[in-house]
Amino acid sequence: MSEKPEKLIDKKGIRLDGRKADELRPLKLEVGVLSNADGSAYIEHGKNKILVGVFGPREMHPKHLSQTDRMVLRCRYHMAPFSVQERKSPAPSRREVELSKVIREALEPSVFVDLYPRAGIDVFVEVLQADGGTRCAAITAASLAIADAGIPLRDLVVGCAAGKVDDTVVLDLYDAEDKLGVADVPVAIMPNLNAVTLLQMDGILTPAEFETAVSMAIDGCKKIYAMQKEALRTKYMTVKEEAEE
Repeated sequence: MSEKPEKLIDKKGIRLDGRKADELRPLKLEVGVLSNADGSAYIEHGKNKILVGVFGPREMHPKHLSQTDRMVLRCRYHMAPFSVQERKSPAPSRREVELSKVIREALEPSVFVDLYPRAGIDVFVEVLQADGGTRCAAITAASLAIADAGIPLRDLVVGCAAGKVDDTVVLDLYDAEDKLGVADVPVAIMPNLNAVTLLQMDGILTPAEFETAVSMAIDGCKKIYAMQKEALRTKYMTVKEEAEE
């Protein structure tokens, strides 16, 4: 195991990966990458690589899980055995079960679930490579995949985290900062509705530091939100152009 570096941020305020405190990692978003899914998306957020497939709305199986007045949203978050340095067991871990619930609860407020009673949507999140902040990246990609499936949404949901590293509040923690830092604050929002759908904190922050971290994460979400809309626009403008030809 590699030794812990003395400092994660140097005297000039530059982090180990070369970013300033308020900078996002490089981001790439693609929509409609799986032909067999009703909706799909792919995200590269830093070194994270995550694929999401959405199936539905469709009849619920088993039927006893269906709701007479609303649609049921189900989510499965899974990390591939090769997604981390030390091979992970392919069996679902407690963390994966927890994050499946967290992602589902972050996405559900955006979906018009009352439009499809007795139906269900299944969201499958596959982490191909993990480098910190996978829950936020998964939420961002999953919301895009749901939109790609043509499911009515109040707004896209976008996730980003902030945290504390070496006495400094920073945006978008990567793996080393996540593990060795003081605190991590994942946030998900619906920007147009000014609504927060996820707010968690792992670690200890002062009230002022917490407010700074949440504000920084929300600003990061808004930057990613513009990229989400551009990814959808790119796909469907291309489809429209091909149809016209």
